[in-house]
Amino acid sequence: MSDHDHIIEPHTRTLHTRREFMRTSMLGAAAAWTLPVFLQKTFLTLDAMAADSAIQSATGKDGTILVVLQLAGGNDGLNTVVPWADDAYYKARPVIGIKSDAVLKVNDYMGLNPKLAGLKSLYDEGHLSILQGVGYPNPNRSHFRSTEIWQTGSDADRNESYGWLGKYFDSCCKGADPTVGVAIGNELPQSFTSPHPTGVSFSRPEQYRWMNNDRTGDTDALFRELNSPEQSADTNAGGSIGMIGGAKQKTGGSTLDFLQRTALDAQMSSDKVLEIARKYKASVDYPHSPLADSLNLVARMIAGGLATRVYYVSQGGYDTHTNEAPTHERLMGELNDALAAFAKDLQAQGNFQRVMLMTFSEFGRRVTQNASNGTDHGAAAPMFVMGGAVKAGVFGKYPSLTELNAGDLIYNVDFRSVYATVLEKWLRAPSKQVLGKAFPLLPII
Repeated sequence: MSDHDHIIEPHTRTLHTRREFMRTSMLGAAAAWTLPVFLQKTFLTLDAMAADSAIQSATGKDGTILVVLQLAGGNDGLNTVVPWADDAYYKARPVIGIKSDAVLKVNDYMGLNPKLAGLKSLYDEGHLSILQGVGYPNPNRSHFRSTEIWQTGSDADRNESYGWLGKYFDSCCKGADPTVGVAIGNELPQSFTSPHPTGVSFSRPEQYRWMNNDRTGDTDALFRELNSPEQSADTNAGGSIGMIGGAKQKTGGSTLDFLQRTALDAQMSSDKVLEIARKYKASVDYPHSPLADSLNLVARMIAGGLATRVYYVSQGGYDTHTNEAPTHERLMGELNDALAAFAKDLQAQGNFQRVMLMTFSEFGRRVTQNASNGTDHGAAAPMFVMGGAVKAGVFGKYPSLTELNAGDLIYNVDFRSVYATVLEKWLRAPSKQVLGKAFPLLPII
């Protein structure tokens, strides 16, 4: 972790936070002796947010933050970053190709989907990098396997148990609270898994409850509106399977995450969490979508000064095999509007300069549209990196639309170069130690 990340020694922290916690009367005397240390610190920080107290400065207010956004299901990169000047694009996509006069042109060859006007503005303002042709050798078209490769940073011919962010937490964030990594969702993503798991995940207010499961009251209305999870989740009794873009995905995280488990142990209610969350109100209006709700929640936690280095959010639905055009158009609009609001919120907070958001999808789509006016699983695809400290520009070479590998685009930027760049230049971590080998860095920061 960076030099300015403040970590209090466990013994001292326990005594200090218990005294402070008692003074807040947040949970009362019954919970004070059973609440785990890291959760005490979490709620102290939230309370500090409400009171605008000096505690913020000791809980990560000045550290760099990474937000990872998964576009789950395999985003169609060709209709996201559109090669409008290439005749091969329109020959391959006579129905679903985006007309050149509608594309938000970035240069004389390619431009952004018409729905990405907010991202185009961020690009023009110098806050968005567009990475072209990102992928890996010997690509895999399986949702399960390709997602696993991206989550672990492994080679395609090697199975890796632990996630790249989990290895970062283990090697560089020892002694930090589990809230060093926060995933908005039903369980921890595989990228958070490690020999010593760190990180919490939550999406519903029930995860904070102990005894009161009565939903007749409306005390959870704010949280439900703030972060209503996308209804693509499909968990079995053990919670080990989740729906990702229409395909079931194995996850390596615990099905009962740290925050849920310790909240139950503390016999606590979500009411006080909601009360504190109301104290910060964004100065911009977020649109109504699951992704926007998740980013709104992330922005609230950033405003509160939580000592979180990595947030993880996702947007599903990108597995567009049939009648792609209306579905992809809707997803692009939701992505654009959520990211534009998030950027404006961070700018208003004064936190935009220290937050970087990175998108990824498990693969792109084939060049040629299929018989159902959709696209099938492909390989290389673009990534976006957004933030106040990002160097705007187009990086990597747009893959050839005629020189293909079994119908797939051929990558020219290894996704682990993006990870290595983020680790080295943003999180100040040794990328070789995390990724297992060195990868070329990109000039995006």
